[in-house]
Amino acid sequence: MHLLERYILKIATNAFLLCLIALTGVLWMTLALRQLDFITNKGQTILIFLYATSLSLPGLVTLIAPVALFIATLYTLNKLNSDSELIIMTAAGFPPRRLLKPFLILGTAVCILVAFMTLYLMPVTSQILRNLVTQVRADFVSNVVKEGQFTTLDTGIMFHFREKAGDSLLGIFMQDRRDPTKTIVYIAEKGKTVDVDGDSFLVLDNGSIQRQQPNSRDSSIVVFDSYAINLSSLAKDSGEVLYKPAERPTTSLLKPNKSEPIYMMYSGRFRAALHDRLSAWIYPLAMMMIALAALGDAQTTRQGRGLAIAVAIVAMGTLRIIGFAALSALVRSSWPIIPLYGAPILTIILSLFFFLQGSLTQFWKARISRWIDQHVSLPTLRFPKAP
Repeated sequence: MHLLERYILKIATNAFLLCLIALTGVLWMTLALRQLDFITNKGQTILIFLYATSLSLPGLVTLIAPVALFIATLYTLNKLNSDSELIIMTAAGFPPRRLLKPFLILGTAVCILVAFMTLYLMPVTSQILRNLVTQVRADFVSNVVKEGQFTTLDTGIMFHFREKAGDSLLGIFMQDRRDPTKTIVYIAEKGKTVDVDGDSFLVLDNGSIQRQQPNSRDSSIVVFDSYAINLSSLAKDSGEVLYKPAERPTTSLLKPNKSEPIYMMYSGRFRAALHDRLSAWIYPLAMMMIALAALGDAQTTRQGRGLAIAVAIVAMGTLRIIGFAALSALVRSSWPIIPLYGAPILTIILSLFFFLQGSLTQFWKARISRWIDQHVSLPTLRFPKAP
């Protein structure tokens, strides 16, 4: 690779990484603030909270990478032009294909990154996150961590503890009304949760069990030194985890089980999720080519590039809107596959044409000027001769 090509690639890569890290960090912080209930309501530690929110990073990177590449390309071309380096390269006979080469290298790397994220890493992290959320919701103690409050679950359990001391709960009261024919009350001085063979148990110390039959004043009381309650049986969502189409492996979307009830109900979502992954890698290259078509030509510092940047931003936004609209329509019908793939491919072809012909704005300026010269005749001004 030529020295100038390595120089351009270095600037573009640094700008891309800076944009990617900054934008991903901002969106991750926004997402993390919305998931604070993992700590406040579910009683999870800060490590579990960070682990759960970090599982969304592949999805954020996939969404931000094309935009970051677009911004990095605009920044690099504008910097080269404002420092007169692009003008010198053009005057020295630096061909457009040489300028295109470092951006194609960076764009190819970003496309591979997005393809890896969407086809493999995102489904894996989505399944891990779904399992973690299901485990947290199924954890009986995590749903009743607020000390000093009586909490009633949908399963018919009322739970209360006075305070928490380390990993132990003090002053425990639990009422079990799952069986309508009897009521069981557990009272204990303290207790703590332990995991045995994948099941969670609440071990109570120094307490009693009261059983009372309905429509009867008689009750039985059993005093114990230690008693274990299987908390897994108290959870409402203890069944098999049902993964959404976006959370399933790509191979499962390519060859779905058509007899599965969820596929029979939401076959359109399976189709949309599959083509979303297969088309995602094309959009970074298309957005990069838009920036190259807009700012790829050399201009003097006296010529403003605001119009070219505005046109590039509008074109990029239009392309992304078409992609999102096609994905939304793909749930109901299969024909939006055409604009989903056709829009970025057509954008790449047109942008490459404009780049080789000069910038997009220069191309239209030249066409408009030529049309004016051919169809608009200006009157000839004649000045009187001097006496």
